[in-house]
Amino acid sequence: MRRILLFVSALFILSGCLPSLAQNTDINRYTLFTGFDYMISPARNLTERGFETDFGVTAKPWLGLGVDFGFLSGAGTITGTETVYAPAVNGLLGPRAAGSIHVPFNSTTYTFAAGPQFYIRRWEKITFLIRPGFGGMHERADIMFPSNLGLLFQGLGVPAPAMHQSDTRLFFGMGAGFDLNLSRTVGFRFAGDWVNTHLFSDLLVPRQNYVRFSVGPTFRWGQLKQSQ
Repeated sequence: MRRILLFVSALFILSGCLPSLAQNTDINRYTLFTGFDYMISPARNLTERGFETDFGVTAKPWLGLGVDFGFLSGAGTITGTETVYAPAVNGLLGPRAAGSIHVPFNSTTYTFAAGPQFYIRRWEKITFLIRPGFGGMHERADIMFPSNLGLLFQGLGVPAPAMHQSDTRLFFGMGAGFDLNLSRTVGFRFAGDWVNTHLFSDLLVPRQNYVRFSVGPTFRWGQLKQSQ
């Protein structure tokens, strides 16, 4: 999160310090991005890969509205200390028992978001963008409990969690990136986003941070009428 915020701050500083080299008289009205996604959630050792699509409408040279959809899948590990059972497990087996439990899982994640996109058009061949992250995340998890955990849940006197779970939550965050302008209608985008949410709150105690990296082509068309 700190790195993304520092990067966003640097973009604002550069935009104010350097002279404008790009002309705002030939800006496209619509932008479509589709590309490869790589997303991690460090708390659960989760790594996912997939695809993202973003459609944007430019209202002013520096402002647009974007709608984003993503689909990813991968695998991770749940540590016992992150679960609601940690105090009971430590009380039954010892103070560090929960930290020794590691449960693998497979996941499929869908993301959807909408909000403003701020553009920095100081150079002809590159356009920077900054976007707040407001949206939702739906995740399906298939948890592979080791057989000995069944005895542990019996000892705790609680039912074992379901092996197949799904949850949907809102998220917030921040993103930034840039388009390499190959031509007026085609570009190539590199972007990064940080979001925070709390999926599976009935099982997992901490909120989750996600960092997502996106890369792929952008296609632009139409003409922005109000260019100044």
